[in-house]
Amino acid sequence: MKQHWLQPPEWSWNITEGEATHVHQWVAPLGEGSDNPDLILYGAPLSRSSISVSGASLYPNEFRKMWKSFATYNLDEDVDLSPFTVVDTGDVTLHTTDILASHQRIQEATASLVASYPQTLTCMIGGDHSTTACAVRGIKDVYPGEKIGILQLDTHLDVRDPAELGPANGTPIRQLIDGSVIKGEHVINIGLHGYYNAKPLIDYAKQHQIQMVTLKQARKQGMVETIKAALHQLSTKVDRIYVTVDMDVLDISVAPGVPASTPGGMTAVELFDALLEIGKHHSVQHIDFVCLDPSKDSAVFETVKIGVYAWLQFITGRVCSSY
Repeated sequence: MKQHWLQPPEWSWNITEGEATHVHQWVAPLGEGSDNPDLILYGAPLSRSSISVSGASLYPNEFRKMWKSFATYNLDEDVDLSPFTVVDTGDVTLHTTDILASHQRIQEATASLVASYPQTLTCMIGGDHSTTACAVRGIKDVYPGEKIGILQLDTHLDVRDPAELGPANGTPIRQLIDGSVIKGEHVINIGLHGYYNAKPLIDYAKQHQIQMVTLKQARKQGMVETIKAALHQLSTKVDRIYVTVDMDVLDISVAPGVPASTPGGMTAVELFDALLEIGKHHSVQHIDFVCLDPSKDSAVFETVKIGVYAWLQFITGRVCSSY
């Protein structure tokens, strides 16, 4: 089925015959995989809407290129992922210069996928964080009567004012709240830390009842227990949960490849544990990974590798929960 505004990815592996032992052999192109896949993958390669200089638009392709480095077997959990069907629908075709047109296309592509595959997990690979607002609006277009909750893993609140910055990557949560797409009380942000959110942004978050869980609090409670509590709380209040993973939640020492890297963030292991737990919760029906800039990564591409690993942890969690 051809999806509105979606085109085959610029980079793709040739699917080989035989056992799918590695990720590049396992993920199927649209039309060659299951008609009812477990997860639909699509890219939103946009970074012109980033406040800081960003090459996050490069990530969907670098994400795919890295698949060959990962097996479909998770040794830690003793789980084979290959029976779980993943279909790559390609990337949203974006306008060359018009950011608002590109945002509209991401929204329409997301709505098309969600409507076409109502029982399937959707996973968007960004792109900067502005793409999250587009995706959530697309889901709301399909399910206007449903309440959408957001679990956000992020160093930043992303509630800066679009009236000042335009629909940039620092504004998606505010866009959604001010646009009445979601309620602030249905947003839980885990990973906030340090000196990276100005007081007026904290004031906005408190006014709209956004639940802010600092990294210090999460570590004191335990990352897995914090994630469990957040998902349980959201699932009692909303109809579906959208998880957005801003890769700048990670510490700069392990993830230099983000536009706004900071000290004091999550370790890779903390993120992996969080994503494993998130995958186990069936109220989570949508997820994205945003703000990973391969152009800022080192020669060994540690941030890209962490991004692929985190994605696989989410899938592992879902597979484990079905046993």
